[in-house]
Amino acid sequence: MRPSTTLTAALTAAAAVALTATGAAATAGAATSGASARPAHCQEKALRISASPGGQHNVARIAVTNRGGRTCVVDRIPTITFRGLDGSAQPVPPAAGGSYVLSPGERGYAAVRMAARGTTQGHVVRSLSVAADPAHYGVTFRAATVGMDRGIRVWEPVTTLWHTSRGAADRALARGTH
Repeated sequence: MRPSTTLTAALTAAAAVALTATGAAATAGAATSGASARPAHCQEKALRISASPGGQHNVARIAVTNRGGRTCVVDRIPTITFRGLDGSAQPVPPAAGGSYVLSPGERGYAAVRMAARGTTQGHVVRSLSVAADPAHYGVTFRAATVGMDRGIRVWEPVTTLWHTSRGAADRALARGTH
């Protein structure tokens, strides 16, 4: 038995609508998954970490540069530890980990304060280590590299999140440690 022409046309139209809807859903899913796709974590070897004096007592400036050829992410909180001491500098403002995206050649800046001016509390250490991601080993800098020839006094250390400029990191440190 042969279906009527009207029924065939209706079935063909319904199939076309179903295929179009399925295709639209597949395209929307692809767009959604493509939009939510995140860059990979930066390989430690693709990063350059540097440290310098911060211009204030017991403050250092930190920078991370993506030397790789692809956009990647580091943790938004630099991991800063001090030789012989447990723990790391705490973020100001308080924050949970997350992603900070670095395009090829792009830099992120942070500032770290090891102890408040005039404090005699804490420990004096000869170096600090900085990692752009907690899973990385990081780079160790001697006290003299960050302008503290007599050692780094550590008491309740704080760090900023990564910022797009040194000035922004300096301002964040000033706001977060009053």
